[in-house]
Amino acid sequence: MSSLIRRMRFPISSLLALALALVTPVHAEQGVDSLPDYSKVPGISGSLLSVGSDTLAGMTTLWVEEFKSYYPNVNAQVQASGSSTAPPALTEGTAHLGPMSRPMRLREVEAFEREHGYKPTALRVAIDAIGLFVHRDNPIEGLNFREIDSIFSETLRCGATKPLNNWQDLGISQPWAKHRFQLFGRNSVSGTYGYFKQNALCSGDFKNRVNEQPGSASVVQSVASSISGIGYSGIGYRVAGVKLIPIAEYGSDYVEPTRTNILSGDYPLSRFLYVYVNKHPDKPLSPVEREFLTFVFSKQGQELVEKDGYLAIPSEFAEQELAKIGL
Repeated sequence: MSSLIRRMRFPISSLLALALALVTPVHAEQGVDSLPDYSKVPGISGSLLSVGSDTLAGMTTLWVEEFKSYYPNVNAQVQASGSSTAPPALTEGTAHLGPMSRPMRLREVEAFEREHGYKPTALRVAIDAIGLFVHRDNPIEGLNFREIDSIFSETLRCGATKPLNNWQDLGISQPWAKHRFQLFGRNSVSGTYGYFKQNALCSGDFKNRVNEQPGSASVVQSVASSISGIGYSGIGYRVAGVKLIPIAEYGSDYVEPTRTNILSGDYPLSRFLYVYVNKHPDKPLSPVEREFLTFVFSKQGQELVEKDGYLAIPSEFAEQELAKIGL
């Protein structure tokens, strides 16, 4: 595989691995235990509206519910329609928080900057991996990127010469394996859709018969109900009827999406998850926004990240992110 193709496939995974390599090992291993405890402060009230990623919906809801237990006078709501809904909501001032499963695109940053005169602030709040889910009774041992591209893409930009149409093409001998793949994925407003398209399909195009779902949970549930199904989603979404399969860049050196493999960068579909905020460079955040974000990067906030199936941010990252907003 050429170095160009590898750079095209794994830009975020590579950056994440490089960033994590710079973290003091003991902090990475300690996880949430190295983060500060959150302490309630007096006088916090007001409204918080979060608009953005479905991938972060569960995590954001957990944060909001726990935060409201500290501050019952805070009115907080979560709207999770996809990452692409966050930038316009922040730009127009209709949202305080913009959760995104991808970085903002240049045109989204420029639109915000035209309106406000400065750039939005991106905060890395968790570490995620994209997983490939199959039915729990599917005996497939793993897939490499050429095979994944052959299953999901009509353009075959990752090196395959022909598409794969069913599990029989991958050596599965069960009678059901002759039926066409049932393909499930996210819709185009999703950051997960864009990430998978760029990295797993080498920026190629999806097949028309990929069943686009409005949320990650529905992708996984759809796979659970189809023996010939396969779908991609954040690894935080799991149900009893599916299994996560290991993947390889090429060949059969499959890597499981475990915490160790994601933090080491060995698992090739890992990424940061973000919350974007409107932080004026010369003005502080409102008290309710300040405390909410302080909570997010506390031990209690990052425990909820782990509870939702994602990986907590190491303490060194938490300090860096809080410094971006003057905390």
